[in-house]
Amino acid sequence: MCGLFLEPAFFLVHRRIEHARLHEKHRGHEKMHAYMLLILLTSVVVAQVVLVQWKKRHFRSYQRVSMVGMWLIPLGISVHSHWWRFVFVWSIFTLCTLVVVSWALQKPIAGTTPRWVYKWFYVVHMQSYALGVAGYIVVMLTLLGVNLVFRAKPQTWMDVGLLLLFYGLYYGLLGRDISEIITDRMACTIGYYTTTGVPVRQLETNVCAVCGNKIHVLDNEEAIVEKTFKLPCGHMYPWVNGQLCRSALPYRS
Repeated sequence: MCGLFLEPAFFLVHRRIEHARLHEKHRGHEKMHAYMLLILLTSVVVAQVVLVQWKKRHFRSYQRVSMVGMWLIPLGISVHSHWWRFVFVWSIFTLCTLVVVSWALQKPIAGTTPRWVYKWFYVVHMQSYALGVAGYIVVMLTLLGVNLVFRAKPQTWMDVGLLLLFYGLYYGLLGRDISEIITDRMACTIGYYTTTGVPVRQLETNVCAVCGNKIHVLDNEEAIVEKTFKLPCGHMYPWVNGQLCRSALPYRS
């Protein structure tokens, strides 16, 4: 009988000794964790200040470095984690974009190239916008419990919604950054304007200052994809993706 009572007491003492050893081993870790948190917060604040100043003072280098990082880092993470679906979609997007970019960097540039460049990135923008909206709707329906009507697990619907949101945001931002850089390069190559703002060619009002082609649809009520915008000087420019062609903006008559 004594052995039956001594065995639980022995295990109780052993646990207390092990617990005391654990506390002794991790003594002072609270201070270390506090230092780690302080270093983390300081790093975040300093990095944010550095990024803001970098973007403000050297926008072109900031834009290019951020674009390359956003383009390549997710690919490396996906390959390491074996997320082959993202790798496949990324490869198709990159291949099509590189073909369009190669057209835009040709010298001399073809007259139809700017229109194709704008159309490609307009399609990317619209598809990204649609994916983002669809993902947001799926997430909201999941939070409202609509998935229970279809006897589906909330985790499945939430995964689909977040996946669509990610694809929409990622390719939307990446396409925007690439299009801004490429349009600047095309503007310098085409030469319809100079950095001083003095035009080197005289254009008719119904000719695009970016590609030199005639604008076929002058009435926006009849436009389907590409609308036009008339400046006070009378020149007409394509209204692509909700904004004027960036290459045309520096030109003034």
